[in-house]
Amino acid sequence: MTTVLKANKREAGKRSTLTQLRKGGQLAAVLYGYQTESTPISLDYQETAKAVQSQGYTSVFKIEIDGKQMNAVLTDIQRDAIKGHVKHVDFLAINMKEELEVDVPILLVGTSVGVKEGGVLTQPNHTVKVKVKPSEIPDNLEIDISGLAIGDTLSVGHVRDNYSQFTIVEEDAYTLATVTPPAPQVEEAEADNVTADDGEATQD
Repeated sequence: MTTVLKANKREAGKRSTLTQLRKGGQLAAVLYGYQTESTPISLDYQETAKAVQSQGYTSVFKIEIDGKQMNAVLTDIQRDAIKGHVKHVDFLAINMKEELEVDVPILLVGTSVGVKEGGVLTQPNHTVKVKVKPSEIPDNLEIDISGLAIGDTLSVGHVRDNYSQFTIVEEDAYTLATVTPPAPQVEEAEADNVTADDGEATQD
């Protein structure tokens, strides 16, 4: 069952107000989008964190403000650079009947043959933008990398046809994963290669 997150309107633009909100266990946010003006709001920090943790970042959340409930998705999360806690989020109000574009996490599954041979797996992009109905937003985009050999790159163009329930917005060249050759081994220091004869002291 979807948790209803109760929100209150707040005054925007004052740092002191945001500080007081955080001290009072509230999370600063903004709600904008379908049939609503951009509205600064605050929510209970713990309830919001619990809902996001249980439902997932890509889920549709119900936001209640002034007795009216709206369906919304998270579009931005700002964290404190030092402490790491969330200090502000953006919610986009949506029409459940219309498709929308959302960023979905990329989940690499399997172990590539290239990695087994000593190659190094890199993932330059950790999300992919898809166009999908709100009720069908996936938790993540699973990408099988088991066939990647050393020197191979897997891009959207290679997997686009595998997903019929939504449309991947990114270009075909958008890189999902690549396996690079292992780094060359560092040569041993010359001192380690000195022979016993070389190491003998010269007698006068």
